[in-house]
Amino acid sequence: MYACGLRISEATRLEVGAIDRANQVLHVIGKGDKERLVPLPRPLLDELASLWRTHRNRRWLFPNHSGDAPVHPCVLSGTFAAAVAVAVPHPRRVTPHAMRHSYATRLIENGVDIRVVQVLLGHANISSTAIYTQPDYTPTLRESGKKSLPTAVEAILLH
Repeated sequence: MYACGLRISEATRLEVGAIDRANQVLHVIGKGDKERLVPLPRPLLDELASLWRTHRNRRWLFPNHSGDAPVHPCVLSGTFAAAVAVAVPHPRRVTPHAMRHSYATRLIENGVDIRVVQVLLGHANISSTAIYTQPDYTPTLRESGKKSLPTAVEAILLH
């Protein structure tokens, strides 16, 4: 979820066909059935391929036990919470949504324009994206200038 800034509901409903290996992007169906493309880092692409080989479900990347539907968000949330409880000293601060926040914050910290972050998160309104930023990031972005975007992000914006 972190590597692509996905909502938990988006992650659970990922279909195998959503992965575009050639362009290293993920087709995401978000709120209101809005579609967007997000960059898919090579390490994550490799991990997803390994995961798929464990179940080989033709449709769902994260299938339920019977394989006829995606895993329920509660299952993913519970798995996430169990992993956090083992790895993090203060687990109440780490949630699936916090991963999305961290993704957006990391992009902003690295000079990605807030409008690009808006597209990557699938927000209809820029004010929704602004929630993920801190006021002190704005001067940093102005001082450093906008960094060039990775090719995958540029391709997304051109679609």
